[in-house]
Amino acid sequence: MQTPRHAVSLEEQIDQWRSYLRRRQAIHSVDVAELEKRLREQVAVLVDAGLAADEAFLVAVKRMGNLDALSREFAREHSERLWKQLVLVPSDSGELRAPGRTDAIVAFCLAVGAAVAIKMPALFGVQLDEHKAEDAGFYARNLSLFVLPLLTVYFVWKRRLDARTLLWLAVAFAAAGVFANVYPFTARGSTEALTALHLPIALWLVLGIAYAGGRWSQIGGRMDFIRFSGELFIYYVLIALGGGVLTAFMAMIFKAIGINVGPFIGAWLLPCGAAGAVLVASWLTEAKQSVIENMAPVLTRLFTPLFAALLLTFLGALMWTGRGIDIKREVLIAFDLLLVVVLGLLLYSISARDLRSPPGAFDVLSVVLVVTALFADGVMLGAVAARIRELGFTPNRVAALGVNVILLVNLAWSAVLYLRFVRGRGSFASLEKWQTDYLPVYGAWAAMVVILFPPLFRYI
Repeated sequence: MQTPRHAVSLEEQIDQWRSYLRRRQAIHSVDVAELEKRLREQVAVLVDAGLAADEAFLVAVKRMGNLDALSREFAREHSERLWKQLVLVPSDSGELRAPGRTDAIVAFCLAVGAAVAIKMPALFGVQLDEHKAEDAGFYARNLSLFVLPLLTVYFVWKRRLDARTLLWLAVAFAAAGVFANVYPFTARGSTEALTALHLPIALWLVLGIAYAGGRWSQIGGRMDFIRFSGELFIYYVLIALGGGVLTAFMAMIFKAIGINVGPFIGAWLLPCGAAGAVLVASWLTEAKQSVIENMAPVLTRLFTPLFAALLLTFLGALMWTGRGIDIKREVLIAFDLLLVVVLGLLLYSISARDLRSPPGAFDVLSVVLVVTALFADGVMLGAVAARIRELGFTPNRVAALGVNVILLVNLAWSAVLYLRFVRGRGSFASLEKWQTDYLPVYGAWAAMVVILFPPLFRYI
């Protein structure tokens, strides 16, 4: 049975309206579902009253526009549509009202809180000094706990989360604080380094629950969090670059008058600025999505072929020379970070793609990237397994083995689903579902490393 033409048109219009809402600061993604439900109810009532579907949609948008300034903004940016005449109702001053500044005030207050938190241990004699092994280890293990709880508070406030969710979030962060500090780690040991690396991953997914605001169980909620993470990374890098320029000029101009500001920069400006910038970048990501949403997909399209070429060259050189991979901790971390970046490119390209678009040249490039990453991961996995057989188990090798197995499973099934889509035998939505459903696996593995590895390997 074919879908009537007017029904398809209605769904297309609602889909465009929904997609637009998700990209704007005036409304949060967690509220889109509720607004769409309200819109559909209005359309259904109007259709029952005798209006055609397209007419009912326009009238419903008009009613929604009277309640929500975002619909009016949508109408203004789509001036060629009848929506402009129907829903663009200017304010008394002739302009739409600017969003309130409450978000900015809360975000900057929490940024100051993060800057203060990272210096609080100094009151107890714990200094941010890399030359003191115990102090450096403490800061490495707890770095995410200085920032992510405050960022979670920001989203709890924005999303108006219920008390039960808030309790679970508090328990998760409290447990993280306990496991990061209760174990008798060996200074500069492997299990301490693994905790420092994996705890932020586990807590980042806890943050995702707050960000999704009750939609974490839905594909759209998890994909919104992926999109937020990518855009936050871009904003943070931009802030870091600007901060680096500021720091360089500060050192230069004070040096000109004989003042060495190096200790201040190292002890105060860099750690406090780095911590507070996470909150500021998150607020910018929320507030300026219309600015960054066009940049991020362009960067994804730029770096996808470059990383595909890098991995192809690496595999070619590996086969040509016949050399094995030197398995050291730095190499393991660097290689796994490379695979994570590749997976991040895949995730963000999925989040920025229109699910209804047919396969194109970029999809072919993405398949090449995924397949080459899959082979590279297989090579790395084989090298780690061989080293374990030869020299035995160590925390770093077991952690590398586990994360490479997890990446291998993700990349393998992603390659299958993407190939099906490119060949016209599957939908892109199935690939999106697979990636979002797989996110908790990373969090579970990271939590396992933090909780089980230190006692399992005697805190070395």
